[in-house]
Amino acid sequence: MEQRPLGRNGPLVSVVCLGAWPLGGGMGDIPERQAIATIHAALDAGMTFIDTAESYRSSEAVIGKALQGRRDRAFVATKLSGSHAPEHLARAIESSLRALHTDHVDLYQLHGPDPSQPIADTMANLMKLRDQGKIRYIGVSNFSGAQTREAIKYGTVHSSQPRYSMMFRDAEREVLPTCLEAGIGVIAHSPLAKGLLTGKYRPGHQFPEGDERGRISVFDQQKVARAWEAIPNLQRWAEARGRDLVQLAIAWTLSHPSMTSSIVGAKTPEQVKHNARAADWRLSKDDVAELETLLGGLDLSP
Repeated sequence: MEQRPLGRNGPLVSVVCLGAWPLGGGMGDIPERQAIATIHAALDAGMTFIDTAESYRSSEAVIGKALQGRRDRAFVATKLSGSHAPEHLARAIESSLRALHTDHVDLYQLHGPDPSQPIADTMANLMKLRDQGKIRYIGVSNFSGAQTREAIKYGTVHSSQPRYSMMFRDAEREVLPTCLEAGIGVIAHSPLAKGLLTGKYRPGHQFPEGDERGRISVFDQQKVARAWEAIPNLQRWAEARGRDLVQLAIAWTLSHPSMTSSIVGAKTPEQVKHNARAADWRLSKDDVAELETLLGGLDLSP
């Protein structure tokens, strides 16, 4: 699988990243054996970049079990979720290292801003962890352009993880240009819009108990209805080229010049193999222009 540098002078990572939120039960419980098989399938497909977070239920622990004897094959990213307070950060990194069965995290990210803590202090604490060898690279997630520019005043940030997909494009306004200018690698999260861009979930769909998507704004019924004004046309466009909507959604994010990798969740080895095939689809400028016409200015961002 193609690899791209994670930011200026950063490490090479696979262009499709395994998003491990579903493996921890975010979309409903799955058997641990299945989750481990999914991670192994990702490694075998060249999807060696794996993204998780402190808050993703059992995700870190499952990854830790799956990578025993295979740690050197994976570039592991996790996130500090919630408070940036020094005491929470200290506990969180140790908890993540234990769960992941590793002595270092390749990419440690702030899951979101914490206005109660000065970013200068948070960055200083992250750089101490880097100097101690517990983390290797620093990233941010769900930061605005202005918040990103503030963070890089106090240390090197190699990556930014914004929400970005054909349906939610607010990152184009400020975050992606900021990252391009600053040499920060972008890792798109939710390129499938939490499953909306699989074409499986029509207006009126109800998620079962235990699937966190039933509580998120992506599946507001007005948004789903607007999305379905474009989804059939996108499906037909992809199928005419021997692909499908899922692979199109991934390839579309990767076509943006700021993009290093696209984080795609999976629950089975079969889904991983299917997602991985999007890595070799290069959309041309003409392709992107045609898709813009099909989308007709659709953007479900606030």
